[in-house]
Amino acid sequence: MIRAFSLAVSALLIAGCMTQPPAPTVDRSTSARPVAPVAGGPGYYTVKKGDTLYRIALEHGQDYKDVVTWNNIANANSIKEGQVLRVAPPVAAVGEAVVAQPVVTVPAVESRPLDGPGSVASAPAAVSASGVKREPRGGKEPYSDEAYTRLSRAGETAPKPPIVAVDPKTEVKPEAKPEPKTEVKPEAKPEPEPAAATGPDDVAWQWPSSGKVILPFTEMGNKGVDFGGKPGDPVLAAADGKVVYVGTGIRGFGQLLIVKHNATFLSAYAHNRKMLVSEGQQVTRGQKIAEMGNTDSDIVKLHFEIRKQGKPIDPLVYLPKR
Repeated sequence: MIRAFSLAVSALLIAGCMTQPPAPTVDRSTSARPVAPVAGGPGYYTVKKGDTLYRIALEHGQDYKDVVTWNNIANANSIKEGQVLRVAPPVAAVGEAVVAQPVVTVPAVESRPLDGPGSVASAPAAVSASGVKREPRGGKEPYSDEAYTRLSRAGETAPKPPIVAVDPKTEVKPEAKPEPKTEVKPEAKPEPEPAAATGPDDVAWQWPSSGKVILPFTEMGNKGVDFGGKPGDPVLAAADGKVVYVGTGIRGFGQLLIVKHNATFLSAYAHNRKMLVSEGQQVTRGQKIAEMGNTDSDIVKLHFEIRKQGKPIDPLVYLPKR
């Protein structure tokens, strides 16, 4: 009876061990997880009523195609009010694998005493207090009158060769020739040189139009400089760069053209009559890129802007003096 009871208890214990739930596991993966956009955070913008993707890109100094890519937007005209957009380039993901480089072990350098066997270098010569070297000696021999006489003669200084005086030659000076007279011509008035680029993000600017400035830059009003002119007057690229926008997608600018010069600067050319370049095209400073017109404007003019990291700045600060 007791044996049967023991067998029953053992069977119950074994069954309990077999039905025990598995131990919990913890995911210790270091792979980076996507971070949700933060409204109002740095590098993000919340779409407001009346915004267009093209204006948002212009206000932040970006190519609108980059904004489309960063936000996986299928249609650039389908953004919605309240939508959070990334307007700055994504940074490297956190938690990237770090490649460990092996540590190179330098073999130990064997040290030997200088006076030990096998030593090549000799000990430094002993110097007396008077500054005369006494050692090492070339050899030793027993004292004798002959040896003393021989060593004394060997130490005598060899006679110096006689110095022969040489008569100095008379220096012959070339005959001076009269300088030719230079005809003085009136100086021609130079063209204004483009502003020199002094840093990696600086730009060598030039005037985009030869027309007269009819409206200057103001902080709270005109965000650029307006040039007067006639329909068809040339509009020139103010600096080297890439055309990132051509179209009418920004209200109030008419036919608009935007050139991105580097990660810091871009320039805008508005109210054109005709565009002469296309998006993605590289342009050079002074190249004719459009013709002046009056699209979305009461008069014929060129509205020109320079933006630094998306912020409009006075172009006259950067353009060379006329």
